[in-house]
Amino acid sequence: MNAFRHVKLFKNGRNQAVRIPREFELPGEDAIMRREGDRLVIEPAPPRSLLAILAGLKPIDEDFPDIGDLPPSPVDL
Repeated sequence: MNAFRHVKLFKNGRNQAVRIPREFELPGEDAIMRREGDRLVIEPAPPRSLLAILAGLKPIDEDFPDIGDLPPSPVDL
């Protein structure tokens, strides 16, 4: 893909920013940026692992009813 487009750089607080045109939008809310010589490369961030997502969840503050320990059903092997 050799498509290109001139874009404006601007300041956002103490950071330099660039508005990404619609045709270059990345999926998700996170991206990875790296420098390759004089170039900046921006790529979509890979999806976070399930463990990372679970670690970020708030604990459930709810009482669950007790469930009796039922005997296992017979299984033919």
